Amino acid sequence: MDADTESLISIGREHLCQFSILRYQQEDGLNTVLPYGLRRIAALRTLTTESVAVLMPFRAQEIQDPGGICYGVNAISNNLLICDRKKLISPHGFYLGVSGSGKSMGMKSTVENVALGTDDDIIIFDIEREYGPLVRAFGGEVIEISPHSKHHINPLDVADDYDESESPIAIKSELITGILEQQMGAGTLTGSHKSIIDRCTANVYKAFRGKGRAPILRDWRNEVLQQPEPEARELALASEIITEGSLNVFAHKTNVNTHSRIVSLDLYEMGDQLRPTALVVALDYVQNRVIENRKQGRFTWVFIDEVYLYFKYHYSAEILYKAWKRFRKYGGILTAATQNVEECLQSETARLMLANSEFLMLFNQAATDRRELANLLHISDTQLGYITDAEPGHGLLRMGGVLVPFSNVIPKDTDLYRLMNTSPGQSR
Repeated sequence: MDADTESLISIGREHLCQFSILRYQQEDGLNTVLPYGLRRIAALRTLTTESVAVLMPFRAQEIQDPGGICYGVNAISNNLLICDRKKLISPHGFYLGVSGSGKSMGMKSTVENVALGTDDDIIIFDIEREYGPLVRAFGGEVIEISPHSKHHINPLDVADDYDESESPIAIKSELITGILEQQMGAGTLTGSHKSIIDRCTANVYKAFRGKGRAPILRDWRNEVLQQPEPEARELALASEIITEGSLNVFAHKTNVNTHSRIVSLDLYEMGDQLRPTALVVALDYVQNRVIENRKQGRFTWVFIDEVYLYFKYHYSAEILYKAWKRFRKYGGILTAATQNVEECLQSETARLMLANSEFLMLFNQAATDRRELANLLHISDTQLGYITDAEPGHGLLRMGGVLVPFSNVIPKDTDLYRLMNTSPGQSR
């Protein structure tokens, strides 16, 4: 007994902890330390706030918003992380992590929780054709947009509930300007070109008023051909390939169910020449849907996978940035995911969007990305440990001003995992 006592006292000294010996008071000592709320030993000491904090059993930061959805469990306390992003000033968010870190599974898990836990609408930009099985399992619509697809979305469709301060004609004129700028090259459109675009856009909508359908890009080009200016010939020639030529995928009437509660826009087969246009047209469709849903009092969740592709093209980056600023007032909640963090952070637009997003899920990060994120988001060295060599499905969650380590691992023996899994060699 004496030898054990000396060993314990020695260990305590190594950790700057002083032990005292109770003689003939062992039972009273046991009753004092047990959670009875009784003090049987007449010994008192002064505790600083720092010392008391060490003894607190519930020191972990928790997020448990009433009415929120689950984003995994707290890695420290193992309590559920329930977040209501609708209460944030800016509810938009990013999922960031290297390939294989679990970010795609995390975003699909969020899609699943929104689908099952709310009545909100969901729209997914599926760049890598990963979300089809999950969307179909929930009864949603998968729209494959490609030069070979029979599915078409008309970029000139207009919603009915724009703000009084916004002109749908001006918005469509800007959209067409962006499409043509990407065909002709950035900075090639002059003031004359833009004036003709605006005039023809107004004319074609006026001509189709009361006809029961919106004009299509082919109608717009026919209007351009009637203009006398030489710049109109240039616009007509530049738009020929996307209206009459081999890339006319957006020159048709909408022929798919764009009003399904869950819609996946499959952009996997879009080549480099059409991808910028596809991204802009898809986001314009989303804007129409968000505006219509606001009229009905519905929220719209928009999930954009591999968002770095937007930042590769100037105009699509600008359109996305405007949506990031505007959609909040329309009840739109944007969520973007990417593994190319460093490439995104080279874009000033992406840095502004990231800094102004109040919801982030950070998975395992590369060394260079960790430094950039630490500087941008003011993450401490201790917190960086949770995104350094982290296992798949683990990382840091930022909700408003709160930063919490999380774990969001889906059991592999479930149907849900098989619907979400995209890892090579693992059957669905």
